[in-house]
Amino acid sequence: MTKQNHLFLPVLSSWLSKDGDDSDVVISSRVRVARNFDQEEFPFYRQSSKVVERLRELLDDSFLLVQMQDLSILDRALLVEKHLISPYLMNESEHGAVFVNPSENISIMANEEDHLRIQCLEPGLRLFDALDKALMLERSIEEKQPFAFHEVYGYLTSCVTNVGTGLRASVMVHLPGLVATKRLRKVVEAIRSIGFTVRGIYGEGSRALSNVFQISNQVTLGKTEEEIVSDLTQIMEQIIMQERVSRTNLKQKLHIALEDRVYRAYGMLKNSRVISVQESSQAISDLHLGIELGYFEHISRQKINELLIFSQPAFLRKARGQDMNELEEKVIRASVIRDILEEV
Repeated sequence: MTKQNHLFLPVLSSWLSKDGDDSDVVISSRVRVARNFDQEEFPFYRQSSKVVERLRELLDDSFLLVQMQDLSILDRALLVEKHLISPYLMNESEHGAVFVNPSENISIMANEEDHLRIQCLEPGLRLFDALDKALMLERSIEEKQPFAFHEVYGYLTSCVTNVGTGLRASVMVHLPGLVATKRLRKVVEAIRSIGFTVRGIYGEGSRALSNVFQISNQVTLGKTEEEIVSDLTQIMEQIIMQERVSRTNLKQKLHIALEDRVYRAYGMLKNSRVISVQESSQAISDLHLGIELGYFEHISRQKINELLIFSQPAFLRKARGQDMNELEEKVIRASVIRDILEEV
């Protein structure tokens, strides 16, 4: 089996198959660094396949090169669901490509909005670990090929919101307690007022699934990379505390109703023959909450990640090996979920 074939198998990437710090609330941490080569027209305005070739020469052989033009739309969508590429690279890039390391926790998107976007993913709340790995790779490339840089504004990017550090740090979190107690809106308003934002599970423009959200910085200019990551870490510590308090309150005040809710979710997932992505997403979130509150000690967090990722449309079609209509997708989703839960 080739490296590329392995990339498209329904197997969790390393950052989803391990627990990290505060994994009861935080699924993963991600750091993304945007850079453009000096003296080259930015790809947002005109793309060139030479960028991909240059990156191939600059990176070591451990990285697998996957070019978007060689992939079906299904395989591109699967890479989005695995969080290895962005929806923009999937749909908009003419000469887009991605370089992926063997553990699938580091990927380098080529010819997205910028020449390259290095991203590193870590389990749990490990933003500084992700930052160290992303910057180490970025510096190894910059030593061989200078990036577009301005003495006043910092690193130059296609979008002005990325000028400066070019850094986007984000944390993927499960917040059923804040959603159920209707406190999430106040949290979102508070963090937006200090330069951070809340997005869906696949980032900008995506919707929240299974009460999973991405919280990230909006400001990249005027702060160092370490300051951005430190600020987000402090915000996350507050959100983690509030989520845990909300979960405890739910269990204390609505014990029987909550127990009924999580066991109904488990029953739906374990026995359904037809299930939509909306139904499965809510049930997976409820089951996840039940695990963290001690109702299901035999189910691991990694199984929840399998349920969440492998029940998405591209994974289902890849498992089937062909396209399917809406009803067929619901049937296959139910079957995949049952199979995962049969393994525990």
